[in-house]
Amino acid sequence: MSKIVTIKAASRSKAGKGASRSVRRTGDIPGVVYGDKQDPQLISLTYKAVHPHVETGRFLSTLVDLEVDGKTIRAIPRDVQFEPVKDRIIHVDFLRLGKDARIVVEIPVHFKNQEAAPGLKAGGTLNIVSHSVNLYCPADFIPDDIMVDLTGMQIGQNIHLSDIKLPDRVTSATRENVTLVTLSSKAKEEEAPAEAVAAEVPATAQKAPAAAPGAAAPAKGAAPAKGAAPAAAAAAPKKK
Repeated sequence: MSKIVTIKAASRSKAGKGASRSVRRTGDIPGVVYGDKQDPQLISLTYKAVHPHVETGRFLSTLVDLEVDGKTIRAIPRDVQFEPVKDRIIHVDFLRLGKDARIVVEIPVHFKNQEAAPGLKAGGTLNIVSHSVNLYCPADFIPDDIMVDLTGMQIGQNIHLSDIKLPDRVTSATRENVTLVTLSSKAKEEEAPAEAVAAEVPATAQKAPAAAPGAAAPAKGAAPAKGAAPAAAAAAPKKK
């Protein structure tokens, strides 16, 4: 719960795109700390101090103690911007946390005991609807994850956030009863009826319609009538 990491930073005086580019040219990352009814503070951070924490995938739900010019600022990352081509970090926003602060944090959802779900044993399909949920919690008490126990889950059953016992002082950040996971039966593939397949006869295999009784044969050298079968070849003359 609420793991705190320490990152050293330096204050900077100049704002704007030009000043941020100057920071990046040195290999550092420009950033800003705002909130708690105080003026925003511009900072710069070394790339190697930030990048490992971003790579964990939990940076935006991690408490950070920023050491800036001998002072410690308790904050939480709120936004990380990346360069679109090289995918390098180019800016970080931090929210300053005051005493007894409560914040909304996106928390990952994990699942356990799949082998104890009868519906899965019966051939059902587990559909994960929510990989994360937004929770309202104290800044010093942020859950690492929400664990969903699938023991006893049957086909046709759903599990919602309201079905999960949340830690003390932690509540959902939305009024909606978020669906976390469903267990459904596998859809049966419909097989095409054999009669339908047999009815699809290639045009080349179909017989031409028979000529009406008494119909005159086409004149010598004339093309056969539309839809009529070509005339049979003349019989060879008998040998004397």
